[in-house]
Amino acid sequence: MAAPVLAYENLGLVQGAGWLFRGIDLFVGARDRLALIGRNGAGKTTLLKCLAGTIDTDEGRRTMQPGTKVVLLEQDPNVERFATLRDFALAAPNAPAAHEVDAIADQLGIDLDRPAATASGGERRRAAIARALAQDPDVLLLDEPTNHLDLAAIEWLEDWLSRYTGAFIAISHDRTFLKRLTRSSLWLERGSLRRAEIGFGGFDAWTEAVYAEEARAADKLDAKLKIELHWLERGVTARRKRNQGRLAKLHELRATRAAMLGPAGTAKLGLANDDVKTKMVIDAEKVTKRFGDRTIIRDFSLRITRGDRIGVVGANGTGKTTLLKLLTGEIEPDEGRIRRAKTLDGVIIDQQRKLLDPAKSVRDILADGGDWIDVRGTRKHVQGYLKEFLFAPELVDAKIGTLSGGERSRLLLAREFARRSNLLVLDEPTNDLDLETLDLLQEVIADYDGTVLIVSHDRDFLDRTVTITLGLDGSGKVDVVAGGYEDWQKKRTQAAEARSPRPQPKSASSEAAPAAKAIRTKLTYKDQRDYDLLPRRIEELEAQIARDEEALHDPDLYARDPKRFAALTAGVEKARAERDAAEERWLELAEQVETLG
Repeated sequence: MAAPVLAYENLGLVQGAGWLFRGIDLFVGARDRLALIGRNGAGKTTLLKCLAGTIDTDEGRRTMQPGTKVVLLEQDPNVERFATLRDFALAAPNAPAAHEVDAIADQLGIDLDRPAATASGGERRRAAIARALAQDPDVLLLDEPTNHLDLAAIEWLEDWLSRYTGAFIAISHDRTFLKRLTRSSLWLERGSLRRAEIGFGGFDAWTEAVYAEEARAADKLDAKLKIELHWLERGVTARRKRNQGRLAKLHELRATRAAMLGPAGTAKLGLANDDVKTKMVIDAEKVTKRFGDRTIIRDFSLRITRGDRIGVVGANGTGKTTLLKLLTGEIEPDEGRIRRAKTLDGVIIDQQRKLLDPAKSVRDILADGGDWIDVRGTRKHVQGYLKEFLFAPELVDAKIGTLSGGERSRLLLAREFARRSNLLVLDEPTNDLDLETLDLLQEVIADYDGTVLIVSHDRDFLDRTVTITLGLDGSGKVDVVAGGYEDWQKKRTQAAEARSPRPQPKSASSEAAPAAKAIRTKLTYKDQRDYDLLPRRIEELEAQIARDEEALHDPDLYARDPKRFAALTAGVEKARAERDAAEERWLELAEQVETLG
């Protein structure tokens, strides 16, 4: 076996009053593709920082092969102290070359000259990716790399990593990302680290086998508790039996075994049932919304009924959040109308996590500083309610600023799910959540009697939860597809194939040009957007030309209004030129798509 390029032996780190982990041995080979999995707060991010050498540990020895370059892509990169995103990207420890940073940024579609202070989460994430990849690392440590990325950027990153010749360790809530890329799994639980030479696709089967072996070894554990404990460990998910009666019995059993050590429980999420009697919840009819000269939503119609689970997908900037605000009444349409059931009462969880002030305590967030919280009409002690969401009761007075990103997200879920509601609105809900909390979130959505609106880039999450997908491409058109993300992708593929032109005869010189360019495996980010958006733009131009030509057919127009006649004539010529250029550009891209296969 080849020597590892990076190793940490007997790693131990004290956090607070005890050991976060201890006695960990981790070895990274030159081509390892590792998924690092564990609950929020288990120490995944801290472990990556130990491997990167940015945290001094209390025990252990870190070794590397000479010349090995280790690069950490942080979950929340600190860009505020830089004037622009370019300054941030070029200030990496290994001083990446400017042209390398620019090349990656161009493919990701990010303007690095944007002021860092006003950059969005997606822009900061892309700049951080450009900064990390441009350093040409031998070992890449990825902490939630897909957070805030749109689907095109996620697919670009997946393609880059599939061709990457170094090693990487990835923490991610994106199941599709992990399944496609990883070949081995690291499981961090209760301060210990296990490794299996299987990718994330086999992780659940592996952990089931581990739990089964532990249950067989627990001879002193009574048989009934053993069965119930095993069921709780894995949570209430679509893969396992759902039986709330068993869960109630389990809590009684656990109360009698309070001192018994075992894996932590799984978050127990619940929402009040929808008592809205009407079937129609939101009815949108011919809705159009503009910002300045740009049409964000055009001629959109949809009737949403009780029980619908609506997923909203598309690239950053295509209008997903705008559509969500239109449907919920936060903003009004410029044209068309939207009717909503009068008794709607929504729970809204947005991607900015606005409700969580770092200076406040957990008690402040959940119970306004008190000891009790009203949970859908039932009074519960705040510490008992925290246990249902996998928090240790002593965290009740911890400051929000000391919690991990995933713990903050889980705390917000605990606060909002305590409310009675019949409309659940989730804007990028999967960011920072661990996989087990994601399972429970999927379960609560499945059991929820009300209506659910979800904006997400998490493909697996959408496929597991939604009944209807609304797809936006930036042209203003909204595709309405029955099914999840994969169903939307199939429809897009079929539409692209239907509008693809027949092969055109080529001269000898034109044959050579595509061959010379066929060195990439897929279109660049900009080319892909042009390929997707140009057909709609061509249709708009043709419609404009038809309207203006119809007006010019009036035989009395020139005598009656020579200025309008001249304006229409110039407009037709300009639109034709733009249409011809757009058609030529799209045909070039279509040829590239055929060449790239």
